[in-house]
Amino acid sequence: MRGAIVFGVGASAGLGGALCRRIAREGWHVLAAGRTQGKLAAIVDEIARAGGRASSSVCDVTSERDVLRAFDAAGTAPKLVVYNAGNAMIRPLLEMDAAFFEEAWRVGCLGGFLVGRECARRMVPAGGGTLLFTGATASLRARPPFTAFAAAKAGLRALAHGLAREFNPQGLHVAHVVVDGMIEGDQLLSRFPGAKERAGEDGMLQPEAIADAYWALHVQPRSAWTLELDLRPFKESF
Repeated sequence: MRGAIVFGVGASAGLGGALCRRIAREGWHVLAAGRTQGKLAAIVDEIARAGGRASSSVCDVTSERDVLRAFDAAGTAPKLVVYNAGNAMIRPLLEMDAAFFEEAWRVGCLGGFLVGRECARRMVPAGGGTLLFTGATASLRARPPFTAFAAAKAGLRALAHGLAREFNPQGLHVAHVVVDGMIEGDQLLSRFPGAKERAGEDGMLQPEAIADAYWALHVQPRSAWTLELDLRPFKESF
């Protein structure tokens, strides 16, 4: 059975949960890696009740030890890894201290480096696979009060591009997905009450639809690999 790892899994009603369910639906074993054991257990149980196979690993993506433990827990080298960790830290620049900016960078960029390096170390010798990074509007432009978040996401995008140019020729398909819009998940709806109503019908990205796009990237023929894909609701201005 082929295996996958999704880093940055939180609530079931979010992109990480949707990715885990989508991959499991293909008959794969998926390892859900995130910070909260209770949320991970709920997703693993949900997949098992649907007839799929899943396991979990509590993981802080900024900890090299945790990242290595997650890869070890997967057993054999995975064929698909998604780096979906992010914190969307919001604060005006003059209200930031150095610790705030560094934390945004550690989750948004350092964790991506740790996961990307381990993918190259393990997946390339095993014949390659797919490594996907979740980006955001902030990957391409910085606007206050998202400056720290944008710096981290721009760094993650640069990392993805560098990994792709180095390891695509060795069979590791690396792609970066710009999620340009609001995802209708627990995290956003809890932080911004009323956002769904203001966005209106089809005004937010659906996690399941994004997960379908990620899977499509994974199954692309080697003769036509995508490096960067941007996704947004059809009525989102850009």
